[in-house]
Amino acid sequence: MRKNFGSKPWCYPMPVFIVGTYDENGNPNAMNAAWGGIDYDDRVNICMGADHKTTLNLKASKAFTVSMGTVDQLVACDYVGVESGLKAADKWQKTGWHAEKSEFVNAPVIKELPMTMECELVSYDEKECHLVGRIVNISADESILTDGKIDVSKLRPISFDPVSHSYLEVSTKVGNAFKDGLKLK
Repeated sequence: MRKNFGSKPWCYPMPVFIVGTYDENGNPNAMNAAWGGIDYDDRVNICMGADHKTTLNLKASKAFTVSMGTVDQLVACDYVGVESGLKAADKWQKTGWHAEKSEFVNAPVIKELPMTMECELVSYDEKECHLVGRIVNISADESILTDGKIDVSKLRPISFDPVSHSYLEVSTKVGNAFKDGLKLK
C-alpha cells in the first residue's frame, strides 16, 4: 500500500548548489539553491527567486558559478541559504570563503568548494523563478581527483532532503551505470 502526499517538490538526490556571483563593485556573493539540475549537455537549471541579491547580480553580469555543497563546508553552505546578501553586508566574510575570479566567466570560484560549474546566463524567467545557464567550464581542485577524474568520495557532496529538511552525504558507490543492467538483457 502507498501513501499519497499530493504535489510536492521532492526528489532524491536533490543537489545543494551554491550559486556565486559578483555585484556591480566586484564583491562576491553566494546563495544556496537546492532546487536544480542538468538538462542538455551544457545546461544547468535552478529555481531562484527574483528577490535574491545573487539573482540581481547574475541578471546584471550575465554570469555565475555553481559549486557543489560539501560535507566539509556544510555550515557555510547552509548559512548562505539562510542569510540574505541584501540584509547582511558581511555575509561573504562570515563564510570564511575565498573567491578567485573564474577564467571563463565574470563570477567567483569559491576556493573552499572544490567542484564548480562556470556558467553564462541563458535566461531567467522572473515569474517562474527559472534560471538557465550554459556551462562553459567545470573546474575541480586536484585534491578531489583520482586518475585525473573527479572522485565523489573525495568531493563528499551533500544532498538536500526536502522531507526532513536535512543534508545527506552522497559518496558511496553501489553499482556500475550502463553495465549492471546488462545482466537482464
